[in-house]
Amino acid sequence: MTKLDVLRRCFGFEAFREGQEELIDALMEGRDALGVMPTGAGKSICYQIPALLAEGFALVVSPLISLMKDQVAALKAAGVAAAYINSSLTPGQQREALRRAAQGRYKIVYVAPERLDTPEFLRFAREAPVSLIAVDEAHCVSQWGQDFRPSYLRIPEFIQRLPTRPPVGAFTATATPLVNQDIRKLLRLAEPLVRVTGFDRPNLRFSSLKPADKFEALLAVVQRHRGESGIVYCATRKTVEEVCLRLQALGIRATRYHAGLTDEERARNQDDFQYDRATVIVATNAFGMGIDKSDVSFVAHYNMPRSLESYYQEAGRAGRDGSPAECVLLYGGQDVMTARWMLEHAEPNPDLTPEEQAETYRRDVERLRQMTFYSTSKRCLRQFILQYFGEKAEDRCDNCSVCAGEPFEEAAAAPKATAGNPARRNAPPTAETADDSLYAQLRELRLRLATEKRVPAYVIFTDATLRAMASIKPLAWDELLRVPGVGESKRERYGDAFLETICRFEGRAYRPNRPEPDDEPELFAAEPPDRQRAGKPWTKPEDARLREAFESDATIGELAQEHERSPHAIRVRLRRMGLID
Repeated sequence: MTKLDVLRRCFGFEAFREGQEELIDALMEGRDALGVMPTGAGKSICYQIPALLAEGFALVVSPLISLMKDQVAALKAAGVAAAYINSSLTPGQQREALRRAAQGRYKIVYVAPERLDTPEFLRFAREAPVSLIAVDEAHCVSQWGQDFRPSYLRIPEFIQRLPTRPPVGAFTATATPLVNQDIRKLLRLAEPLVRVTGFDRPNLRFSSLKPADKFEALLAVVQRHRGESGIVYCATRKTVEEVCLRLQALGIRATRYHAGLTDEERARNQDDFQYDRATVIVATNAFGMGIDKSDVSFVAHYNMPRSLESYYQEAGRAGRDGSPAECVLLYGGQDVMTARWMLEHAEPNPDLTPEEQAETYRRDVERLRQMTFYSTSKRCLRQFILQYFGEKAEDRCDNCSVCAGEPFEEAAAAPKATAGNPARRNAPPTAETADDSLYAQLRELRLRLATEKRVPAYVIFTDATLRAMASIKPLAWDELLRVPGVGESKRERYGDAFLETICRFEGRAYRPNRPEPDDEPELFAAEPPDRQRAGKPWTKPEDARLREAFESDATIGELAQEHERSPHAIRVRLRRMGLID
């Protein structure tokens, strides 16, 4: 199987995006790689495809538990055997995950950087068939980055202690040239292929406004996107509480997130947002790094952030699937004073020397100055951002508030992207021809399936995929693979339901025409054990385990491995239990 076969059959795309193929080739050839690619450009595919084509499994270092869970859920939905190992698991669950990984049952394993230097994990890694190591959010290794994490500095020591050094891939969306150099040096990348694909996100519309009434301006943004997902960033916990309460009082399904809440409430509120029980989350910058929710239609900053790095990373959480999205900054003079006060009263970093502390403060002040210039800029906002990150840019983008000639000191906000808006023109071509009525029905179906499967809706299909589906309107099993984002495993799981909805919309009867399943394991699952229990009767405890695992979204391949039966036997049993058609 080739890398293009995997891209098509697993992820449902016909061609690689800019930079992906070169980075994949480098890792497959055993070479280190550094990819700086904007949010939504498909960084994860750059290490997932080499992992699926290599012997053993890939170890992915990721900073956040929520990110690991989302990515593992998405991989399972695509038919990939994957797991995560972090503090959300009990010690027994962690040991079981390590045992299965050592047996070769997973192709991709996510781990937090803090776990790398624990004796148990190091013993596991020294004996396990690690095919490559991927470092996600690689800018966290640099103290000059906006999210420095000292635990990332221990990654090279962990790699050095492995009996054989696998290729290392580092990936990030926001890195200045200085942070780029730090990533290469501190992760000890060996003559890496470096691919910087650019920072531009054409589907995002940028606005910077100084409204007379911030809340009214925010409300205009929220109402334009009523029923759609959005993030509102505030500088302080107090502001988060006030804004969230005011939105809730107006009947908007809003929730809150900041460091002053208990761990349980933060997790619950984030899940409410991820699973669309809340459409808007109001948060401090404690929320968001690595959030993989692809259908965020707007990000509004109620207060000015302290740096363009932070702003662009947070704003970039909108439109991850390529759909048009809006990024609005509501600026006020008080924001600068608040940001400066927070810099002056920040807790010192114990890992830095006094000289490094002073240099960090100087850089932070300069970042704040550049952020203020952006917020009040009279030139193209996109050009300002791209030039800040070292890229050349046109004088006009025709997709920001400055280019549109919108008054800076008025509360009126930018119109939502339409067919004539540049944001829409830069969206996937199928978005313009999507049938809105069918699209709404497909979204309802997706939400129902997501609720049944207990996964975020975008894990099933992204908004961009649903728009393409509502444009192409496939009516048969084979036609479904023409839709970008529909791979073979997702077609197997969800194809009948979506085809039936489309056929009904078109006034046609749906006649399932899928081929009979064979005895081959899923395409991208790890190899099952050699022993197969063909012909052996199923016991009640085994049925109970099968039901629980299937309802927790385990793949057919994983169930076959766990029960030591063929995928065909698993499907037959699931049908007899009434769990699949």
